[in-house]
Amino acid sequence: MNIQKYLSVAPEIAEAIQAGKPVVALESTILSHGMPYPENWEFSHKVEEIIRGEGAIPATTAIIGGKLKVGLSAEELELMCKDPTVGKVSRRDVAVYLATGKTGATTVATTMMLAEMAGIKVFATGGIGGVHRGAETTFDISADLQELANTGVAVVCAGAKSLLDIPKTLEYLETMGVPVLGMGTDDFPAFYCRKSGCKVDANVPDAATAAKILRTKWDLGLKGGFVIANPIPAEYELDFNEMEGVINKALEAAKAEGIHGKDTTPFLLAHIKDYTKGVSLASNLQLAYNNARTAARIAIEYSKL
Repeated sequence: MNIQKYLSVAPEIAEAIQAGKPVVALESTILSHGMPYPENWEFSHKVEEIIRGEGAIPATTAIIGGKLKVGLSAEELELMCKDPTVGKVSRRDVAVYLATGKTGATTVATTMMLAEMAGIKVFATGGIGGVHRGAETTFDISADLQELANTGVAVVCAGAKSLLDIPKTLEYLETMGVPVLGMGTDDFPAFYCRKSGCKVDANVPDAATAAKILRTKWDLGLKGGFVIANPIPAEYELDFNEMEGVINKALEAAKAEGIHGKDTTPFLLAHIKDYTKGVSLASNLQLAYNNARTAARIAIEYSKL
């Protein structure tokens, strides 16, 4: 193995990891494929500010110039936000992008990979990928779930994206031995909605308890990560039944246009934004900010242990 040949960790982040200071990993797919410019550019700065405001250090990840980047400069962040040729990179794509020098945005799965390589234990995102609706015929299951089973990083998210099959996603996570913790909730959140009707494995009251659970699992040498489900703030929640109607409409559009594989989620999110007249994007931003705040607090508590 020769990871160091490819891994490029920003000096501030490398020093923080070495000193045991709290660091929070961030993905770049949300910038390149999750929202338009300039909203993504503004978001990238705001989310980093929130993490710093809590007392932790943000580490946005990407693949640029044949390197696995952990921590991006202002110019690199702008590249991820503005360049339409940036690819969406999951685990299977990493070697291709590194070897050919292509620029790639990291998904949940690849961000977990890079975080573990760098020594970062906590990662904030919007929502995890999962088992897609109709997966019993398409076999469309996000690589995020396998990554959670194998990679020792805690992913703070607003549950799974509500366009997925949430009960099947949770069944898959259970099979893979991935603990699903709810931050102050018994009910697994559904991205835009605070409740999905499915239960989490444990209701965690605060960041200190969450950090203690992470430390205990990894002290035991148990493989894999965590889903830390953090509900969207109530004031930004969208109506569950209304969103189901919007999601079904977007799914029909995807089917009609023959969209499949890794193009599915960006297509659906864009259509959901259009159908809700931009309201879903505003909620998406707020849940991501909320997750960044919670992840920073957990990282701080973890660094004390």
